[in-house]
Amino acid sequence: MGEIQAKTKLPWAVGSLPLMLAPMQGVTNRALRSLFIERVRPDVVFTEFVRVKASAKKNITENDRQEVVSTGGGVPLVVQLIGTDTEALLAAANTVQELGAEHLNINLGCPYGRMTSQTAGGALLREPVPLARLLARLRHEIRGSFSVKVRSGFDDPAQIFSLLQIFADSGIDFLVVHPRTVKQLYSGAADHGVTAGVVRQTSLPVIANGDIFSAATGQRVLAETGAAGLMLGRGAIADPLLFERLRGSYPGESSPEDQAAELREYLQELLCRYRELFCGEHQILCKMKEVLCHVHAPEVVDLARQLKRSKSLARFGELLTSS
Repeated sequence: MGEIQAKTKLPWAVGSLPLMLAPMQGVTNRALRSLFIERVRPDVVFTEFVRVKASAKKNITENDRQEVVSTGGGVPLVVQLIGTDTEALLAAANTVQELGAEHLNINLGCPYGRMTSQTAGGALLREPVPLARLLARLRHEIRGSFSVKVRSGFDDPAQIFSLLQIFADSGIDFLVVHPRTVKQLYSGAADHGVTAGVVRQTSLPVIANGDIFSAATGQRVLAETGAAGLMLGRGAIADPLLFERLRGSYPGESSPEDQAAELREYLQELLCRYRELFCGEHQILCKMKEVLCHVHAPEVVDLARQLKRSKSLARFGELLTSS
C-alpha cells in the first residue's frame, strides 16, 4: 500500500491550510464553481456528486462528464462519486480519470443516497466489510488522490472510530468528516468533538465540515480540533466571502448594509452565469432559489424571502437591482 500512496498527491500544498468548497447536490455546478474561483479562490473545489448507476450503458451522464472536466484558475477539482455497485464505481473512476480528473472522492455521508432499489452514500456505512473491499479496489484504480467524505456514523456517532483503520488500510489520502450521523440529516448541531477525536486517532489529514457559518466558528473549529483544513458548504453558499473572512483578507463580519450589497452582487453575477448554463426561465429561477435556501442571516433574510417569492426571472432581476 505504501507504493500506491507514494504515487498520490494531495490537492493542496503540503503545509498550507486548505479551505474547500463542499460538494452540494443541485448547487455546486460548474457555473457556481467558476464564480467562486474568480471571486474568492477556494483552495480546492468539489463537483456535485456524480451518480454511478450499474444498469445504465453509460453509467455517468453526459452532463456529469462535462462537470468533471470543468474547472479553472488552477484550482484543483475533486470529483465525488456516489454509488453502491463496485464494478460500476471502478468503471466510473476510470472514465473520469480518462476525462482528466486527478482527484477522486467517494461519498459516504449523503443522507439522501438511495439510488433505485439500492443504497449509496451514508447508507454504505451499515456494511463496513464490503465497504473496506470497495475502498481497497477503488484505491487500486485511482492514480491521483483518493478521499472519502464521511458522516460520524449511520446511527451511532461513535461509529467512525471503528472505520479509521479501514480507511488507513485502504490507502485513503485524506478524510472529510461531517460529525453528524446519517440518520440526523441536518438536525441538531455538528459535534466537532468527534472531529477532534478523529484527528487524534488517525495519521490521515482530516478536513472538518459542518455548521461553519462564520469566520469565528471556522477559526474555533480549527483551534479545537487540530484539523488540517476546513470544508465550507451551506455557510459559503450563503456568503462566498466566508473564504476571505477566514483568511483575514476581508472583515470577519460586514455591516447590515454591506451584507445586502454583497448578496446582491453575488446573485447578479451568478444569475449571468446561470443564464448561460441552464435552459429556460423556470430552470434558471429554480436554480437561483436553491442558492437562496441557504441564506438565513437576519440582516438579509427579508431580501432572500422576497427573491424566493419571485414568480418570474424579470421580477427576480428587479428585486436584485432595486435599492
